[in-house]
Amino acid sequence: MKNLTELKGNWNETKGKLKQRFAMLTDNDLLLVEGKQDEMLGRLQEKLGKTKEEIHKVISEL
Repeated sequence: MKNLTELKGNWNETKGKLKQRFAMLTDNDLLLVEGKQDEMLGRLQEKLGKTKEEIHKVISEL
């Protein structure tokens, strides 16, 4: 997965791509708040039914 600084810098673009790929995701699901990245990844895991590693892979491939 991209490092956190790189991810945060491009988050709006990444968020848009995730919403295109997984239409059921909402802005609240993809809320990236300082210190709460694990919480966001947990929401994505639950909503998409994927492991943390799979989520990291999906994001890094965007």
